[in-house]
Amino acid sequence: MILQILSISLLFLGNSQHSANAFVSPQPISQRASTANNPQLPESPHCSLVAKSSLSQRSKTSLNIAGFEEAWSSYLTALETDPLLVKSITAGVILGAADLSGQALQQKLASNEGETSTSSGVDIARFARFAFFGFILQAPWNHFYYQLLDGALPPTEDPFTATTGIKVAIDQFIQAPIFTVIIFAFLGFLEGKTIDEIKKQLDDDYVDTMFANWKLWVPATAVNIAFCPPILRVLFLNVVFFFWSIFLSLKLNKTEESSE
Repeated sequence: MILQILSISLLFLGNSQHSANAFVSPQPISQRASTANNPQLPESPHCSLVAKSSLSQRSKTSLNIAGFEEAWSSYLTALETDPLLVKSITAGVILGAADLSGQALQQKLASNEGETSTSSGVDIARFARFAFFGFILQAPWNHFYYQLLDGALPPTEDPFTATTGIKVAIDQFIQAPIFTVIIFAFLGFLEGKTIDEIKKQLDDDYVDTMFANWKLWVPATAVNIAFCPPILRVLFLNVVFFFWSIFLSLKLNKTEESSE
């Protein structure tokens, strides 16, 4: 079960844009033989319309042939069967990938500035910390948080309501500041930092992190609460969290890099 969910999650992070021509169905043998044996057959006046319709149909079915539709259906089934586990594995994969992207970006920036990086390879421990954070904390926290939020303020059919605005305000000005402190502490303890070191990092970076958080997450949370079905909210959050995790990965490792 876990391996299946992992493969589905990795498929969503992979390149889903395939050429439609690669999935064009071959012409039936009987039809090709008929055309070859009857070269003087008059062209049907509807030939161009049929060709256009065929191309349109091929375009519509390309994603299905590529396996995306089947993978998405399997993911939704697994999400309904075991929502917490699926959300946790998805978050672990996405946040782990985000840290790898952050490491690559950090090395690229250091190279452009002429700085010598302490390591040119992948920091496996750092990658594992972010993946573990996504699996054990980020997804479960948001899974239960949204259950409580929707229980207190049930979703409305109309996305543009006072309820939506209240939920966004609660999310960003009550939940987010608390969860950001937890992120700093959780990742800090995984790195082996002391409480004093974590407090110092909060003093140095917390305010800037929150302002950056609101720039991204206020509109993202509004879209999430207003338009996403409750069962897909954590998935949407995980996708946005990919980019936010790159920022966090760079921010939380800035002090460590500068001190070495």
